[in-house]
Amino acid sequence: MSHKVESCQQTTRGWASVGLRPADFLQSSLTNALSYRWLIFAVLACGYVLVYFHRLCPAVVAVDMMNDLQTGGALLGLLGSAYFYPYALMQIPAGLLADSWGARRTVTLFTLIAFLGALIIGLAPNVMVAIFGRVLVGLGVSMLFVPTMKILTEWFRPHEFARMTGILLAMGGLGSLVSATPLALVTGWFGWRMAFVAVAGLTFILASLVWVVVRDRPADMGWSIPGKEKAGAKVYIGLANGLKQVLSNGNFWVLAGWFFFQSAVFFSFAGLWGGPYLNHVYNLDRVGTGQILSMLAVGLIVGGPMQTWLSNRVFKGRKPVLIISSVVTSGLTGLLVFSTADLSLYALSLICFLMGMFSSASVVIGFSATKELFPVQIAGTSIGLINLFPFAGGAVFQPVLGWILQGHEVSKNVYSAAGYQSAFIVLLCCGLTALCCAGIMKETMKVGPLGSEC
Repeated sequence: MSHKVESCQQTTRGWASVGLRPADFLQSSLTNALSYRWLIFAVLACGYVLVYFHRLCPAVVAVDMMNDLQTGGALLGLLGSAYFYPYALMQIPAGLLADSWGARRTVTLFTLIAFLGALIIGLAPNVMVAIFGRVLVGLGVSMLFVPTMKILTEWFRPHEFARMTGILLAMGGLGSLVSATPLALVTGWFGWRMAFVAVAGLTFILASLVWVVVRDRPADMGWSIPGKEKAGAKVYIGLANGLKQVLSNGNFWVLAGWFFFQSAVFFSFAGLWGGPYLNHVYNLDRVGTGQILSMLAVGLIVGGPMQTWLSNRVFKGRKPVLIISSVVTSGLTGLLVFSTADLSLYALSLICFLMGMFSSASVVIGFSATKELFPVQIAGTSIGLINLFPFAGGAVFQPVLGWILQGHEVSKNVYSAAGYQSAFIVLLCCGLTALCCAGIMKETMKVGPLGSEC
């Protein structure tokens, strides 16, 4: 105790020596913390742009990769899904590493792994080497989302969390946008291999920025943010007890099912097979395909804030928004099934826009519902666990669709409209299953007596 008193006295003398009162020093510290946290967020948000770029870029370059690597739909589906397996499996370790080793170290190291994976893809002599590179990319970027959530809980106040998550998702939409038309143009100019090499270079720069800029918590820089201290007074819940609470909760598994099937639709179409579909059925070139797929990103950017507004202000609940999103997703996949080769370019653009708005952006509401199911002390554990399921959906259904399409090959690496119709029937079933999960989920949002969110 005497050591603490002496430390405080020394600090007070330090303030006096520079002509500052303690109140002035605290105000200066708060101003610095509130400003610097945006720089940290900006760096991590740029990382999330790369996460979404890597996630969805195969859709635009799929045809080029099939021809260059001399592979078919089944192996290309495995290449696309190779990102999702390590990403899904690493969500629980992501939370553990962020807590024990620190978000800064974790994100830096694994971003370097993503850099290596992107470089290997760009230089791959065959599809198996490319698959290995894709695995490394998935492993590397898997360690960005959950540690970023950890950073948000440290640097931002509780009532700011949902807003910052929405902004982060919008940045993911920017990554989706870059993976469409801009990637198509760069691929046309320099080839898909040089595009991946360039992305590898950007990934390395990002890793360097994370190490230089990011800090795990304001205290690492001698700062504090008022409103954060209350969380420390809560009862500690150990890892084993936290896992038990989450995994034994039936409502968690209902949400997990919704994440799995809802995201299977988006990742299967937007992340891989949407590009070949537009090329094979509508004879669109790389740029035309990229322009239509870019509407997915526009929908994602618009959809995040819109769904948050609908949930918080209009419906004052999570469940209605998830139901609406699943209804729209089922309707869109139904259009793809029953009008596979008869849609106008305007209709295709609208389908992509709405898919980004409802099939993808709705996950921000899913994450909020998950966090609200459990005490704040195990929010990281619950988010890490639930974040396994959307990528598991992509990992399972991308190769399933590739296997279906390969049975409808009309010429080398070209598939018929009937093949895509059969594949889209699978996505329609996924959308309807997600709707069932949304219908039986528990409402998690607590509303105060005046209608405000608690």
